[in-house]
Amino acid sequence: MVCAALVLAGCGTMNDATKGGLIGGGSGAAVGAGIGALITKDGKGTAIGAAIGSVVGSGVGVLIGHKMDKKAEELAALENAKVDTVLDANNLKALKITFDSGILFKTSSFALSDASKRDLTEFASKMADMPDTDLTILGHTDNTGTAEYNHQLSIDRAKAVATYLKNAGMKNHMTIEGRSFLEPIADNSTQAGRLQNRRVEIYITANEDMIKDAEDGSLK
Repeated sequence: MVCAALVLAGCGTMNDATKGGLIGGGSGAAVGAGIGALITKDGKGTAIGAAIGSVVGSGVGVLIGHKMDKKAEELAALENAKVDTVLDANNLKALKITFDSGILFKTSSFALSDASKRDLTEFASKMADMPDTDLTILGHTDNTGTAEYNHQLSIDRAKAVATYLKNAGMKNHMTIEGRSFLEPIADNSTQAGRLQNRRVEIYITANEDMIKDAEDGSLK
């Protein structure tokens, strides 16, 4: 915890590429278990991306951080996209993508809206030059119905997005997860809040090919 505090306290004066290097190097390894996961509102964590099982060098972290920064700028140019930076299971920079359309769903439905399809088509086009990344797609629900029902519904929503992206030409490896109603972003006691919670989020992480290319200096 002390190591984590020291590392994070110093990040305020660093640019994003430097942060990526620090996270990917020895200092990142010291706090990896604590910051390499997304911490949910119920106190649980979920690692994003596939852990490679070894420490990633600081120079590799810088190169991957730079590439993720460039892709973040491109995706942010999409009309309805919002891009946030997170850390993956290897403590490398990763991207969280959401849309103004929210990839939202009607109650008890996993059918994609026309607006969501347009956003996903544009997203797939922008990602065509980045096959060396993996996608983690998380489905969410509101709290209407049982936990068992919502768990399956959240999986179906994530699967609907993955299927659409594959049909749009994306060849990236995709992992889908259902988060049920465990991670609300709005008040489930209101209709507007429940609508926001019926959503899907997309995470972009470096895969082993990108990490190897960064290690041998061929990453562009």
